[in-house]
Amino acid sequence: MSDLVFSDSFIDGDFYSTSQRFSVDNPATAEAITQVSNIDEAGVELAIKSADEAFSKLKQTTATERSETLRRWYDLVIEHKQQLAELMTKEQGKPLKEALGEVEYGAGFIKWFSEEAKRSYGDTIPATDSKHRLTTIKQPIGVVAGITPWNFPIAMITRKVAPAYAAGCSFVIKPSEHTPLCAIALAYLADKAGFVKGALNVVVSENAKMVGEIMTESERVRKFTFTGSTGVGKQLLSQCASTIKQTSMELGGNAPFIIFDNADLDEAVAGLMGAKFRNAGQTCVAANRIFVQRSVLETVLEKLTDKVAELKVGNGLDDGVDIGPLIYPKAK
Repeated sequence: MSDLVFSDSFIDGDFYSTSQRFSVDNPATAEAITQVSNIDEAGVELAIKSADEAFSKLKQTTATERSETLRRWYDLVIEHKQQLAELMTKEQGKPLKEALGEVEYGAGFIKWFSEEAKRSYGDTIPATDSKHRLTTIKQPIGVVAGITPWNFPIAMITRKVAPAYAAGCSFVIKPSEHTPLCAIALAYLADKAGFVKGALNVVVSENAKMVGEIMTESERVRKFTFTGSTGVGKQLLSQCASTIKQTSMELGGNAPFIIFDNADLDEAVAGLMGAKFRNAGQTCVAANRIFVQRSVLETVLEKLTDKVAELKVGNGLDDGVDIGPLIYPKAK
């Protein structure tokens, strides 16, 4: 696994190191996995500059070229899925079987958009006279910047980066400081797949506020995307206003789970177990309110109690573990 464990940010196809470092710990054991460099303001600015320069080259590539590059990235991710899953379990904590599932799920976004890259169609619009022909085409917007959470450290990145690259946009991503290793590994594999140098940059920092301010205030960044809390999303949206960026926000979550008396109760309870306990409940769509029709309440409680009793809690790398640790102690 050591060949995919890197400890520096990834900018313009190379690693960017600083003297200030912080520890990335295994939440199951509290042991350090590695010490990663904490990027400085100059590094963030360099990443954006590199992405801007890469965009000038990337937008000149054909849809077929970008499609083929994305397909190579997908192939490399699948080739290294065991290493990536083990790395994810070590830095994030989820059971290895869930991590393997996420690698395949995340790779699926790359595969999908490798095909969609060739389908960026325009439109022909009926004209009001015979002298004109009206058409529209789609063009890449420019540099995209994004901040991703720790709960899905691979899928949250591939679902943002893959469509951007398919469209011809370069990217600067800031992963969570709790799970930066998967992000750096993905960027390394993207580089090996033939991404335009600077088209995917990963900036690793404990100072999310500093990175977010530089990203949102930069004139070079034309689109910003964030997955996280509603409060932080509001702040980032307000910061994007001064440069009138396009934004894509996936904020918060409030997910009821409803069971009616005409449901297949075994299937309903099985679905509830996945909705509530997947990733130790650390998902934005985790069921946080459960409504059960009173006539089947006792039956549902009995079935649910039996299922919960079967869960095995432990280190995600151990056999048979269903629930790993929470990401950090204060999450308890």
